[in-house]
Amino acid sequence: MTNRFRARRAAISTGLVLALGAAVGAVLTSAPIGEQATPSRRPTGEPQMVSYAPLPAMDGAMCEWVPASAGSTLSAAFPQDSPDYSTAQTQPQTATREPLRVVRDNTFSFSSVAVDVARNEVVMTDENLFSILVYDRTTNTPPTATMSEPKRMISGLATEIEFQCGLYIDPGSGDIFAVNNDTIDKLVIFSREARGNVPPDRHLETPHGTFGIAVAEEAQEMFLTVQHDSAVVVYNKMADGEEAPIRLLQGSRTRLADPHGIAVDEENGLMFITNHGSVHDVSEDDDQDPSRPAESRPNWPLSRRYAVPGSGQLLPPAITVHDINASGDTPPLRVIEGPKTQMNWPTGIAFDPERNELFVANDAGDSVLVFDADAAGDAVPIRVLKGPRSKIKNPTGIFVDVQNDELWVTNFGNHSATVYRRSADGDPEPLRVIRAAPSGKSALMIGNPGAIAYDTMREEVLVPN
Repeated sequence: MTNRFRARRAAISTGLVLALGAAVGAVLTSAPIGEQATPSRRPTGEPQMVSYAPLPAMDGAMCEWVPASAGSTLSAAFPQDSPDYSTAQTQPQTATREPLRVVRDNTFSFSSVAVDVARNEVVMTDENLFSILVYDRTTNTPPTATMSEPKRMISGLATEIEFQCGLYIDPGSGDIFAVNNDTIDKLVIFSREARGNVPPDRHLETPHGTFGIAVAEEAQEMFLTVQHDSAVVVYNKMADGEEAPIRLLQGSRTRLADPHGIAVDEENGLMFITNHGSVHDVSEDDDQDPSRPAESRPNWPLSRRYAVPGSGQLLPPAITVHDINASGDTPPLRVIEGPKTQMNWPTGIAFDPERNELFVANDAGDSVLVFDADAAGDAVPIRVLKGPRSKIKNPTGIFVDVQNDELWVTNFGNHSATVYRRSADGDPEPLRVIRAAPSGKSALMIGNPGAIAYDTMREEVLVPN
């Protein structure tokens, strides 16, 4: 805690104490209860009571007060004929009651995609039913078909899969690296032949809120974005278990703000990161609150419990470009941001080394944006894929297949993955479509709902995700 913050908190606390003390004193020396106090309104430089009103009389029965030292429990104080809600067994009709209706999407919702070029397969993660799905790369769902069946699927409790949003395929072995974003803080690795409800071959414990993944094969380093803590952690590619990161990029100067996708350019020593824009400062002081223990592992990002109160802000969506070896609180080399970029929740990002281009899945814009990889500032995309013919809807994952001259997009908004030429522009028809639901079926877009409310005026259910 900084000295300035301590002083400010002390001043606020002192002021509150003085105000309460003055208020109590004024009550004790004021007019009888029920009458309005009329203290002097002359400025004194001290807190003054202006007026007060008594609480209304409380009619009706009240529970008898049972002190903390009482010999009986609170439940025993209730009348014996009252229903006991402490155990479901006494209310079987409530415990077994079926819901009137269920709002649920029972189909796969593709969140990320990667092509296994050597084996001519495409792999996708499903963030709705918690699955990894493998298809032949040339699969094309017929317009009249309900869906395309995957050739292999990994799913079930033993897999340690939940809310997966990042995916990488080892070009040599075909191993599948899949990132869990929430509830299970692990990166799970499966062999390419894995199927069914099987445990991962290995897993790596990761910071909470890890989202995107990229691998520098020459350096054998793995890069993970950490969404909630606005950080990037770098591991040895074969890291396992509780192994710590080898580098950490975090701090207000990095311009990381709710980072999602990440791509690397090993030849030019760069990493590209998409940022939604929400961010707060974090600070670890020598005299920190003991309820916030220090993070135990080296290069572990400071989490939200180290947030600086009042530091939250919402920055424009951006792509930050960093040195591939950057660590600590290092500023980016350049930033792509501004209204001309058309970015709105930029999520997945892919780098095309042949064309020196960046492909961005622009989630809230229902589009794919293509930038020159050397762009900076308020840059106009060199191409934009968007429109009803393209079938792009809430894209979250993206992959550039240089060998087959194709661009893959996962559309969280319509249960599909769509394929285009790398040079596609405007509103093109996809070359192929892999669907997990009937054509035209909209996704419910329910992803990790945390609360629920009911709007009585509009008769609508509100679910924040």
